[in-house]
This record gives sequence, C-alpha cells and structure tokens, in this order.
Amino acid sequence: MITVEKELAPHKKTIGIFSFFKENYTIIGFSSWFLVSLCSFFSLKEHNYPGTYFLIWSSLFFSLFLFLLPFLKFTHNNRIIKFVFLHIRWFAVLGFIIFFWEMVTAYAKILPLPFFPSPQAVLNIYLTDFFRLSESVLSSLLILIPGFLLGSFLGFFVGAAIGWSKEIHYWLHPVIRFAGPLPAIAWLPIALFIFPTIYTASVFLVVISTAFPVAILTASGVSAVETGYYDVARTLGGSPYFLLRHIALPSALPQVFVGLFMGLGASFAVLIVAEMVGAKAGLGWYMEWAQGWGAYANLYAVLCLMSVLFSTLISILFKVRNHVLNWQNDGVKW
Repeated sequence: MITVEKELAPHKKTIGIFSFFKENYTIIGFSSWFLVSLCSFFSLKEHNYPGTYFLIWSSLFFSLFLFLLPFLKFTHNNRIIKFVFLHIRWFAVLGFIIFFWEMVTAYAKILPLPFFPSPQAVLNIYLTDFFRLSESVLSSLLILIPGFLLGSFLGFFVGAAIGWSKEIHYWLHPVIRFAGPLPAIAWLPIALFIFPTIYTASVFLVVISTAFPVAILTASGVSAVETGYYDVARTLGGSPYFLLRHIALPSALPQVFVGLFMGLGASFAVLIVAEMVGAKAGLGWYMEWAQGWGAYANLYAVLCLMSVLFSTLISILFKVRNHVLNWQNDGVKW
C-alpha cells in the first residue's frame, strides 16, 4: 500500500500543479478582460456608440464569469464551462490582445485612422450593419454551397471513372493534367462571357475549383487499391459493380476527403474574387465596397466574419469525415 502511494505521489503533485495553473489562468483571464472593459469605459468620450457599450458590458460580464469559474460546482457537467476551462489560456491571451489593440487605437491613438480602427468600432459594425452583413453571408452561401456540392459530385464520379477504367483514364487523364493546374479564377473572363449572370459564372468557378482536386485524389485512391482485395472478391463471385461499390470506393474515401478539403479551401478564394468583380451582394462585394469608401472598420468586420464562417464550414466537413471514416483514428483533427 505504501509503495502504491509513493508511485501515485508524483501524479498527484502534477495534478495539483495543473489545477494551480488553471486557477491562475482564470485570474489572468479576469484581469485581461476587466482591463478591456476599463479601457473601453475611458474611451467613451470619443467613441460614444453602441459597440463601445456592448464591449464594456460584455467584457465586464465575461471577466466576472472567469473570476467565478473555479467556484462553480457544475464545472464537470456543463459543456460551456468545460470548453472555457479547456481553452482558458487562449481566452486570457485574447483579452490582452484586445486590450493592447484598444490602447494603441482608441486610447493612445498610436496607429493611424482610418486604417487601424478600434475594436469597439469593428464591433459596432456588427450592431449597425447587421442586415447588410447577413445579406452578404446569405448571398455568398447561395453561391458556395451549390457550387461546392456540384463540383464534389462531378469530381467524385469523374475521378472514380478515371481510376477504375483504363479506357476512360486514357482519354480524361490528359485533360485533367492540362486543365487542372490552371487557377480556377483564370476562367473568370470566359465564365463572364459564357454565362448570362454573375451568379451562374461564380457558381461555375466554384465548381471548377472543387471538381479538379476531388477528381485527381479520387482517381488516385481508386487506382491505389491492392489487387489482392479484387482477387478475393472475384473468387467469391463478386461482379465488377460489387468490386467498385464495396472495395474500390470505400478504400478511396480517405483520399476523397482530402480532395474535398482542398476543393473547399480553393472555393473560398474563388468565391471572394468572383464576387469582387461585378457582383451586387456577397462577402467579396462587401469587402470591395468597404475598401472603396475607406470604411476599414467594415473591412475588418467582414474579415472576422469570413474567418468564422469558413472555419465553421470546414468544421462541418470534418464532422462528416469523422462520421463516414469512424474507423480511421489517426486522421487530422480540427
């Protein structure tokens, strides 16, 4: 019994140190967000708009929440509390970043306006220009989602055909090698000439940016399946359709999802550039409009919104991948 306690003693000490740092990080986080609230309060004279009041009260309540976090009894049962505890160091550092941002813009005015707006000015955009931002997000999603889905299906079926059939590989592989390396945005002048509206042209560009990486990696995954699996299935009477449906395509799924992630990342860039050229709505149009009018607070606001939106879409795709490839435990986590 004494031996067991001696062996567990270092682990108990480690857990104690870990808890000590956790509690200190809550105090550091409380201090950083309280400083944000305090700095925002003293900048009210020159920044008297809704974003400043929202930042004052939200940072104050969040600082109190972090201060009380170690004393909450339901810490281990509440998902939000557990999430905050897990990322407490990030929340603490984020508070100091916003505080420093406020000091050099709204308070000390070290960085020149309007190129470097204060955080309360950026936050005020979400409150005062909510409907225009919402319309821009909806317009971009109406281009991105149909284009990505259509490009994914097109790339998947073309890639499966190239990887499965030598005849199709002979005819389509040179086309993929010739047209695939071209940036999708290079097709923009041709797309604007062929399609009647900027919407259909933008969807076409998203389809191209998604289809090529999905097709290449699907073909690579199908062609890389070991022939021994096919031999066993043929011995048991498996038809060519059975081999494709139950052996080739499931084995290629990890490669397919790599292509989907590459296509989704490429479609973000194509979407923004396409919307900057002639579109009347969308996140790309909003960026162009903000830059044209020198509204840099709007520009920073839409950049933060794009980061959250695109990160959410990638997270959804990761959820789908983890569900489909639940047998693969060594994949990249998001």
